[in-house]
Amino acid sequence: MKYVTEYRDAELVKGVIEEIRRTVTRPWTLMEICGGQTHAIVRHGIDQLLPPEIELVHGPGCPVCVTPLELIDKALAIASRPEVIFCSYGDMLRVPGSGRDLFSVRAGGGDVRVVYSPLDAVTLAEKHPDKQVVFFAIGFETTAPPNVMSVLQAQRLGLKNFSILVSHVRVPPAVNAILGSPSNRVQGFLLAGHVCAIMGYWEYPPLAKKFRTPMAVTGFEPLDIVQGILKAAQLLEQGRVEVANAYPRAVTLEGLKPAQAAIQRVFMECDHKWRGIGMIPMSGWRLRPEFDEFNAEKRFDVGSVRAEESPLCIAGEILQGLKKPHHCSAFGKECTPERPLGATMVSSEGACAAYYKYKG
Repeated sequence: MKYVTEYRDAELVKGVIEEIRRTVTRPWTLMEICGGQTHAIVRHGIDQLLPPEIELVHGPGCPVCVTPLELIDKALAIASRPEVIFCSYGDMLRVPGSGRDLFSVRAGGGDVRVVYSPLDAVTLAEKHPDKQVVFFAIGFETTAPPNVMSVLQAQRLGLKNFSILVSHVRVPPAVNAILGSPSNRVQGFLLAGHVCAIMGYWEYPPLAKKFRTPMAVTGFEPLDIVQGILKAAQLLEQGRVEVANAYPRAVTLEGLKPAQAAIQRVFMECDHKWRGIGMIPMSGWRLRPEFDEFNAEKRFDVGSVRAEESPLCIAGEILQGLKKPHHCSAFGKECTPERPLGATMVSSEGACAAYYKYKG
């Protein structure tokens, strides 16, 4: 596959790792912000190949993992209603709520369906005018444009039986929260390339300067990741507080302006709770008031749902780079993919799932 296999070339990766070895002279802690990058790092053993001076810690860049527990419970309440067809990406079906998951709702007779696009849910609403179709709209900036387009399409079609349950989070406020924490140990960031492909990376230089922390926009293949690590290490060693673009084939400084305009048309910024971490100011998006007719939370009156996390789960510390999955006393014991305590064990981008699958 052209433009893919060359970024998995083992000899090229080894060459960049040797350059990293020649570059680093002291210990540095880098955080990859994206769960997709976490899985690539662990799957390909990149963390084992790096020189001991470089430690990688894992950030909160898994949208499934940071979806707040009470929102999962709201999804479960809506999906259990007999008049609802509840649509979601497959990852969300195994994420535990307070007592069950969406798979359990489906097993109990709920109409829960896996879709590959929010527009699939719009099509279902057209085909089933007697049902209320709800799409679970989670994600970072990457998935915001298609979720926005589903609302605009439903509005254009005049659909009264389509709505979305929104849990959208934004990366820059999360970076700000991590770097501003008294317990922070991150010295450099590997930024998520797919987020930056949509939003650009113009929001990050002020954060880099504020916290004196260099950053590198990074892709997802092994060669992309080690090139991002090299860029970050070079900036750290040279004492340069900059944001380097190590993913220029997909990312520009400005990003995709039409996509950003569409997001701003339908969503507005808001404070948002991150599962395991807590409230981060202005870190989320919600529907603007003029689109309230598509707001599933209001349509089904589930705004008052509250929930408590398992005291055994340390996912919040893992998502902030303070601990790793194997530091959790429940890892592989009380918490497994079959019986997860938190989303990080079942999401395809979760750090705990990566360690369980690839590190045993």
